[in-house]
Amino acid sequence: MSRYWSPVVHRLSPYVPGEQPKIANLIKLNTNENPYGPSPRVLAALQAEVNDDLRLYPDPTALRLRQAIAGCYGLAPAQVFVGNGSDEVLAHTFHALFQHPSPLLFPDISYSFYPVYCGLYGIDYQTVPLGEEFELRVADYLRPNGGIIFPNPNAPTGRLLPLADIEWLLQRNDESVVVVDEAYIDFGGESAAALVPRYPNLLVTQTFSKSRSLAGLRVGFALGDAALIEALERVKDSFNSYPLDRLAIAGATAAMADREHFERTRQAVIESRERLSGGLAALGFQLPPSAANFVFARHPQREAVELAAQLRERGIIVRHFPQPRIEQYLRITVGRADENAALLGALQDFLG
Repeated sequence: MSRYWSPVVHRLSPYVPGEQPKIANLIKLNTNENPYGPSPRVLAALQAEVNDDLRLYPDPTALRLRQAIAGCYGLAPAQVFVGNGSDEVLAHTFHALFQHPSPLLFPDISYSFYPVYCGLYGIDYQTVPLGEEFELRVADYLRPNGGIIFPNPNAPTGRLLPLADIEWLLQRNDESVVVVDEAYIDFGGESAAALVPRYPNLLVTQTFSKSRSLAGLRVGFALGDAALIEALERVKDSFNSYPLDRLAIAGATAAMADREHFERTRQAVIESRERLSGGLAALGFQLPPSAANFVFARHPQREAVELAAQLRERGIIVRHFPQPRIEQYLRITVGRADENAALLGALQDFLG
């Protein structure tokens, strides 16, 4: 049937998401899901929304959610865009803001969806090597470009770029858009959202999937100058005017309102990450400092693919990326205390 495909389909190399195996008693540390459930206020909001109104379309502007997000970051609703997960928000960003003659720039070790979007939308790009310690060097991005995008903290390395470095880059790269993909920012960094009022070329993207425990609801958002948000809205309304359903709008709005639950669970993840990092280091693993809800670790005496296979036999799933520079690393999601203990115990057995 491939003879009926459009030509672009033959050229695509789709993104491969983290495995979602259906295994009983699985310890799943491969997709960076939050080990703690969403706010009880979210569950109540979802239940309240399940009524006869489901026969009606949702608000295409998701105004009450945009107002809640804007209030959290000291912005106006016109500076907020929402979509079906941050992946859709990023897809619209690539379509609306990165289709220019000069190449898009992003790190050589980064979110692997970026080159997929470039292939889908025909965007020329160049990768910029991270430093030897996986640090992002903003001076390396001062070259002709049609846009810049990077995760902060970076994925899959977990390293954080200080806010001062982001502002330094914005001040010197004012002819194109700089997108800071903050899927993991709440686990150890300071959001670049504070810079949005001063830099019209800055777009910040975030997700409800990680720090607000709503990966199953699919809600993401972007913060930026109203002109950038309008570009995203024009693309969205040319693609799907209703990306967020009634449940998603209600649940995400409730999650944004419950700051106490948000702070308690993210602090629990941060504390668990530090204990997990210490336990791995004691077993001889080498780890760059992580500001995310995962760690990136290698053992100098053991093959990463072998360790991943041994863990799988114990019912513990972690993520391995077989690509240059990082093929000996495992990305390990921070789990609950018992899950982290099981991981460390298994590794101790393997390492003798």
